[in-house]
Amino acid sequence: MHEAFWQERWARSQIGFHQEKVNGYLRRHWAGLGLPGDAAVLVPLCGKSLDLAWLAEQGHRVIGVELAERAVQDFFAERDVQPEVSQQGAFKVYQAGELQILCGDFFALGHEHVANCQAFYDRAALIALPPEMRERYVAHLQTILPQACQGLLVTLVYDQQRMDGPPFSVEDDEVRQHFAAGWSLRMVEEKDVLTGNPRFSDSGLTAVDERVFHLTRR
Repeated sequence: MHEAFWQERWARSQIGFHQEKVNGYLRRHWAGLGLPGDAAVLVPLCGKSLDLAWLAEQGHRVIGVELAERAVQDFFAERDVQPEVSQQGAFKVYQAGELQILCGDFFALGHEHVANCQAFYDRAALIALPPEMRERYVAHLQTILPQACQGLLVTLVYDQQRMDGPPFSVEDDEVRQHFAAGWSLRMVEEKDVLTGNPRFSDSGLTAVDERVFHLTRR
């Protein structure tokens, strides 16, 4: 899933992964991280997610990262907000108050961009990536995030032979393998989401589960 793929998806508005409301797992489990209200939070591959605004409303300093500029522009336009725009190294930075979105390649993100982050939130980043990029993605997170950091991660599990991604199926064992070196993991919710998702049922899938993990850096 390289840059051209995602740029085309956004250009054609093929964004079935976008949710029209704040994610329910985020609402239910974010408080469980026990973060200060003003903690900085990284949201990788954020798109134009409403979750960004929800996190900012909790008082957090939100740092989104998104490759497609169309998504970033839509996020602010749909809220009738005029952000300040600047070029900072490899990123075009859109900022409004304590919410900023860095438009550019996630892998260009350095420690200096997230030095004060106390948490990350991943609803649709890990599952958007094929296997070889998932390993690289987690390794990069571990490289740049501070030691005292937590995370909320949402994954999807289904029979990958019946349907190709994205979103990809990421089994629990793979999650544990990726994060085993530096994180403690605890599953906080599991839910069958087959019903009401025509793409899944039309593909012949008989089970599709979402899993929510609370991660704490060791």
